[in-house]
Amino acid sequence: MAELWDAYDKKFNKIENTTLVRGETIPDGIYHLVSEVIVKHTDGSYLLMQRDLRKHHGGEWEVTAGGSALQGENGLEAAIRELKEETGLNADKMKEITRVVHDGHHSLYIIYLCVSDFDKNSVVLQEGETIDYKWVDKETFEKIDENELAARRTLEAIREYNL
Repeated sequence: MAELWDAYDKKFNKIENTTLVRGETIPDGIYHLVSEVIVKHTDGSYLLMQRDLRKHHGGEWEVTAGGSALQGENGLEAAIRELKEETGLNADKMKEITRVVHDGHHSLYIIYLCVSDFDKNSVVLQEGETIDYKWVDKETFEKIDENELAARRTLEAIREYNL
C-alpha cells in the first residue's frame, strides 16, 4: 500500500485536497512534512542511530529519529510515532526547536527535542531502518566527524540552540 502524505506550501501551510504519494515526483512549490526528534537523556548524552546499510546514507549516524508525516498527521504526531517506531521509546516530553525548508527534497523539516530519563538499554532497533545505536556525551558529540552523519541539520540545531 502506498504511503500518502499531505501537501504543504513553503510556509508550512497545508494545501487542501492535494495528496502526495511517497516515491512519486513532488511538483515545484509543493512540499511534504518531515519530523525529526533529537533525543537527549537527562544526564546530557545524545542518542545516535546508525542507518541500515541498504538505505540512502547507509551506515551513517543520525542524531534523530524521524520521518515523513503520514496523511492526516501533524508534525508532533509524526514525531511521536517515528520515535516509537525507530527506537521503541515513548516520548514524555517533546519541544519544537526549529523548522527548516529543503527545496531540493521538497521537504519541510520540524525538529523536536525530547529530553527524558529513558533506560538507555531499552532502545529497540527497527528492521530495515537502523542497525545500531549509541549514547554519546556532549564532548564526544562535538567531536563527531560531520562526514559520519546522514544530515547536518540536527547537528546545526544543537549547536545553534545550545541544546
